[in-house]
Amino acid sequence: MQSIPVDTTRLGVLRCAIAPEAKLTNPETQEVKRDRDGNPVWTVAVTVRQDGRRISVIEIAVSGQPKGIDEGQVVKVTGLTAFMWAMGDRHGVSFRADAVTPVHGATAAQGKGGDA
Repeated sequence: MQSIPVDTTRLGVLRCAIAPEAKLTNPETQEVKRDRDGNPVWTVAVTVRQDGRRISVIEIAVSGQPKGIDEGQVVKVTGLTAFMWAMGDRHGVSFRADAVTPVHGATAAQGKGGDA
């Protein structure tokens, strides 16, 4: 699996689209996925919008539960890495970060291109 570091400064304003959720390895048993160190893995859906382009949503996996993040809130993503994967005829890109943290004091109008 090839890993590619991502420069988050070029992604524009990052917003939480879906609050952090535990990543499950088995939805039937509600077993939570764990990283190599045994920490629970969480996912945060984040919107990305570069320079007036369409908004994309990416799901970012992070070890440990991110604290203080609500839907719609501007967030900072540290150590973002993209991973190319393939399983049979399926393929895609997944994302992992060292941390996803809230940006305090960011306004709702920030990143919408208007004066607030």
